[in-house]
Amino acid sequence: MQPPLYRVAFVLVTAILGLSASSGLAADKIKVLIIDGQNNHNWRVTTPILKKCLEECGRFDVTVMTTPQDLTAFQPDFSPYAVIVSNYNGAMWPKPTRDAFVDFVRNGGGFVSVHAANNAFPEWGEYNEMIGVGGWGGRNEKYGPYVRFRDGKIVLDRDPGRGGSHGRQHEFKVDIRDREHPITKGLPPIWMHTQDELYDRLRGPAKNLHVLATAYADPKTGGSGENEPMLMTIEFGKGRVFHTTLGHDPKGMYCVGFATTLNRGTEWAATGKVTLPVPEKFPTEDKVSTWGK
Repeated sequence: MQPPLYRVAFVLVTAILGLSASSGLAADKIKVLIIDGQNNHNWRVTTPILKKCLEECGRFDVTVMTTPQDLTAFQPDFSPYAVIVSNYNGAMWPKPTRDAFVDFVRNGGGFVSVHAANNAFPEWGEYNEMIGVGGWGGRNEKYGPYVRFRDGKIVLDRDPGRGGSHGRQHEFKVDIRDREHPITKGLPPIWMHTQDELYDRLRGPAKNLHVLATAYADPKTGGSGENEPMLMTIEFGKGRVFHTTLGHDPKGMYCVGFATTLNRGTEWAATGKVTLPVPEKFPTEDKVSTWGK
């Protein structure tokens, strides 16, 4: 008797993302809340990909919460979840929700900021501290320094200028700067990411910020000419934040590198540890690798 097609598909995806079909199912699943509802990017398309990516690695139990049109009614209970994943970039949340979110992270909850979520809430001070650096929304030198990697070390560049830009979408190499962190340990030192927006000129408080990986924003594609942070962690009180600038659209999200670092970063934000392995089908320095299609 042949197994049902959905089971075959599940086994294939979990194999690509680095798990056996049984190992993730046997583990206690981490409760994840994805928040969307407003974004200058197509959240209706990208949120299902985020949910699929997290669920099909077998480690997470994922709920999606879409903000209502009347944000005064948006007062979620964060307490059932170990980690919040933001795919939101829009109007300011009401103060009780902001306060509850700050308390959640500060007291040990995990937070994951995906791509344009770092554009959100420029006037919310604690949020800027949580994401470390952000872009657009009027951000400039008053919000904090640029963060760049120069001559083998992180540099806080306090020159004046806008916060947030990117050149043309293209494939680019991601350079792991901390190879011993639980999220990045075992990844190739350099790997080729699929076509995506390469965020540059991000700036912010940069408090308790640790850069895991960078990419060179080549002026030939409209970039800054700097090695810009792509993957970061931030400590906020007792909470852990994983910040990925990758994932503009399905092309970027279906990169095995994006999926692997999202899953491992979410697990780390929730627990402080990473048990998810690096998949065999991880991108190499010269070749992209995709999943889910």
